[in-house]
Amino acid sequence: MKPLSGLDSAFLYLESPEVPMHVGSLNLVGVPARQRAKWVEKAREHIGRRLHLAPVLTRRLATLPFDLASPVWVEDREVDLGWHVRRVRLPKPGTQAQLEKLVAKLHAEPLDRSRPLWRFYLVEGLASGDLAWYSKVHHAALDGAAGVQLAQALLDTTAIPRKVPKPPARTLDETPGVPALLGVALRKSAGEVGKLVGALPDVYRLLKGTHKGTHTFSPGEGDGHSGGRGKAAAARHSDAKVSVPFSAREGVRPLQMPMGPATRINVAITAERRYATVSIPLAEVKAIAKRHGAKLNDVVLALVSGALRRYLAHHGAVPRKPLVAAVPVSLRAEGDTAYSTRATMVLANLATHLPDPLERLAAIRASAGKAKALTGAAKSVIPTDFVSIGAPWLLAAAAKAYGYTQGLKAWTPLANVIVSNIPGPQEPLFFAGGRIRTYWPVSIVTHGLGLNVTVESYCGSLDFGLLAATVAMPDLDRFSRALVESHEELRALPRPPARRP
Repeated sequence: MKPLSGLDSAFLYLESPEVPMHVGSLNLVGVPARQRAKWVEKAREHIGRRLHLAPVLTRRLATLPFDLASPVWVEDREVDLGWHVRRVRLPKPGTQAQLEKLVAKLHAEPLDRSRPLWRFYLVEGLASGDLAWYSKVHHAALDGAAGVQLAQALLDTTAIPRKVPKPPARTLDETPGVPALLGVALRKSAGEVGKLVGALPDVYRLLKGTHKGTHTFSPGEGDGHSGGRGKAAAARHSDAKVSVPFSAREGVRPLQMPMGPATRINVAITAERRYATVSIPLAEVKAIAKRHGAKLNDVVLALVSGALRRYLAHHGAVPRKPLVAAVPVSLRAEGDTAYSTRATMVLANLATHLPDPLERLAAIRASAGKAKALTGAAKSVIPTDFVSIGAPWLLAAAAKAYGYTQGLKAWTPLANVIVSNIPGPQEPLFFAGGRIRTYWPVSIVTHGLGLNVTVESYCGSLDFGLLAATVAMPDLDRFSRALVESHEELRALPRPPARRP
């Protein structure tokens, strides 16, 4: 039995029929014409031979009665590949729009919790001759970084699949009873209380530095898991001061977070979805970043900012207050390959109130840099786990309460849109002998956050997966066109004048 972390459990208990909590991807797969008729069965066999390389594919949830505590992962039954790997054919003419509509429909359907929390769809009938592979895996099982590891288990770097070790003789676990599950929950909860107490000195130092407007937190100090490395880390970081985003020096009280303006996309949502894809050459985005002294992620945020300005202007007016993006940031330590979620969210000002794209990019660069600096300083005290006992009840109640307040429009949104940038491989990958041509992500929207823009860099391209709740953004295609126009606008910007010494 492997207990879920608190963060992984949260994705289970924040889930509702309107807000399924799985993530996925849509890939176009180039398969030679002579192999297409048999490729789907070949792909299913390919997956079956590699199940043992990724635990997420073989383990399922075991839960306590009445959800008294967080569940555990167990491997107590065989995987039904006929259910998990489905064959779908698009009706003629087999357009990209039809494929995106299919993905939106499939992504709105929750996963069956009595089985391993994943499902793959192999799609035929595209007019281009390509095949498509849509995959979805519950966020309780992995995050973006773990998704890359799953891809590494299933994909190859050549058209000829690599030889993988034969799976060892599999002994299925006995399904745990209530006493065993309760014992795991109690031991886990006691351990989390101990970690929380051990982290209190670091939390105190972080808050003390934040209150003063600058921060001198040393990530190694007080870390009960770092052993003798704590003092060395403290010495290395003792002179590093990090500005706190939105601090008193910017005219805002310390610790006050930015609040996004209420917009048409920040509403209580239903289960219906829209999905669209956009691909932009990675070299062009890197050139924009280099020309303006920005990070790649800054340019991604600027692309989304420009697209939102165009979209909201079409629908009436751009709010005077800048929109705010919730940006996932990985908390993984180097070498951490666990199939789990190791991430947090930071808030970045999208500067949508600024009409000048150059000024917007500069403002975004400053905001995102400060937010990441604070997250880096606080990394060792940001929890990804918490006490297990009673957590399902609290999280489910919180999700219902939040959805209710969004329906009443009782809260100003903390953020307006989710924007996530996942670094991916730059060499071609192959799936069951077919070349992966695209890597469009498919993520999550929730009450109050009706639009999710997730981008993955793959093989010289930035592949954007745009997911929206239909009630929040029924004309998602208009936003996807605005994203392309925003890119052209940034490409046309002249190099900023050099600063005088």
